[in-house]
Amino acid sequence: MAAPDVFAQILDYTNRPNPYPLYAELRKTPVARQADGSYVVSTYREIEELLHDPRISSDRRNGPQEADAAAEEAEEVLGGFIAVDPPEHDRLRRLAMRQFGPPHTPNRIDAMQPELVEIVTDLIDGFAGKTQVDLVDDFTYPYPVTVICRLLGVPREDEPRFHVWADAIVEAIGARGENAAELRRQSNQAFAQLGEYLAGLADARRHEPGDDLLSGLVTDDGPEGRMSREELMATGALLLFAGHETTVNLIANGMLTLLRHPDVLGRLRREPELAIRLVEELLRYEPPVQFLPNRFALDDVEIAGTTIPAGSPIILVLASGSRDPEHVRDPDRFNPDRFDPDRFGLARDDDQHLGFGGGIHYCFGAPLARLEAQIALSELARRLEHPRLLVDPPPYRPNPVLRGPRHLPIEFDQVAPAQPTATTRRNAPEKEPSVHGG
Repeated sequence: MAAPDVFAQILDYTNRPNPYPLYAELRKTPVARQADGSYVVSTYREIEELLHDPRISSDRRNGPQEADAAAEEAEEVLGGFIAVDPPEHDRLRRLAMRQFGPPHTPNRIDAMQPELVEIVTDLIDGFAGKTQVDLVDDFTYPYPVTVICRLLGVPREDEPRFHVWADAIVEAIGARGENAAELRRQSNQAFAQLGEYLAGLADARRHEPGDDLLSGLVTDDGPEGRMSREELMATGALLLFAGHETTVNLIANGMLTLLRHPDVLGRLRREPELAIRLVEELLRYEPPVQFLPNRFALDDVEIAGTTIPAGSPIILVLASGSRDPEHVRDPDRFNPDRFDPDRFGLARDDDQHLGFGGGIHYCFGAPLARLEAQIALSELARRLEHPRLLVDPPPYRPNPVLRGPRHLPIEFDQVAPAQPTATTRRNAPEKEPSVHGG
C-alpha cells in the first residue's frame, strides 16, 4: 500500500481507536510525500533530526500562502511562541518561563502538589454513592481545567466561555481538505477572542496583582522587558488552551490503558511510586499528541534518501516514532519497567519517547503535565475498587492530532476513602535544555 494512502487512513475517524498498525505500515516509507505536497515523517531517528534542525520552521508564514492577507496578518500574533521561530520564539519563551519554572520560579510546580491532590480528592469524592461515571466528563476534563485556571488566575466559572473557543481551536489543528481554510479562520477568531478575554484579566492584574502566572507576566520587569499586549494575549491563550487539552487526553488514555492492563493497575495500587515510570511509558505508548502538523522547510532538506523542497509542509508523526522498533525494543508492549526507577528517567538511550516533542519547542508544560498525571492515575487506581470498562473501544474525539477518548464510561464497586496525606512524587528530568523552557 502506498504511504500517502496509509496516512489518509490514519486521519480517517474509523481508525481513531487504534492507529498503531497503520503507523507500522507508514514507517516502511520513513519520509513520504502526500498528494497535497506535504511530507510525512514517521521514524524516530528522522523525527528527532528534524525536531532539532534549524531549517525546519514552525511559522505558517514560511509555508504555502493559502490564506488571504487578513488571515496571514492575524496569524502573526496567534499561536504564541509555538508558532514562531527564533529569535522571537526564544525571547517569548524565556519571558513566559520566568513565571513558570527554574531558575526564577523554581518551586512553582512542586508547590502546587498539595493543591493538585486536593482537586483530585474532591473530584473522586464526588463519585461516592455511584458505581458508574464518565471518567472524561467527571474527572479527566474538569481536573486539568481547574488546575490551569488556578495557575493562570482565571475564574473557574468562566470555563463555559473558553470551552467554546478551545473546541474551535482543536477543530482546526491538522485540518486538511476543502474546509481547512475555513476551520483555520474560525480557529484564529477563537484564539483572538480567548486572547482578548485573557488580556482583560491581565489588565486587572496590573492594578491588583496576585500570585498567579498572569500577574507575573504583566508585572515582571526582567532584563528583556515585558511582553506587548498582543504577545501577552497570544501567550496567555496558548497556556490556557495547551494547559488542559493535552492533559485531558494523557490521563484519559492512561486510565483506558490501565483498565486494559489490570496487572499494571494492581501494581500501581500497591506501589504508588510506579506512577513516575508509568506516565513516561504512557507518553510513549499512548501519547496525547499524535503528530505535529505545522512544520515547514526553510531550505531543501535531505533526509532518509528524500529531498524535502523548501517551503514544503512537514508532518512529524510523534506517536509512530515512539513505537519505532528500530529505536525501542518490543514497542507495542505496554511496559513501565522499561524506565529506570533509580534514575527517574529513561533507562537507555534507545527508550526515549517523543511524547513531549523535542528541540526548541519541547513541551513548555511538561513538568506540570507529568505531576498532574502521576497524582491522578495513582489516586484513581487506589480509590476506585474493581474498576472496569463499560465500552471498549470508547468513542474518541474527532481530531487525529489530539487523540483521546471523548467519553470513558467505567463501572466500579465503590470508592475508597481519601488518605490524609499524599505521597510525594518527583518528575523525571527534562531531556531538552532548560534555556528553552521545559
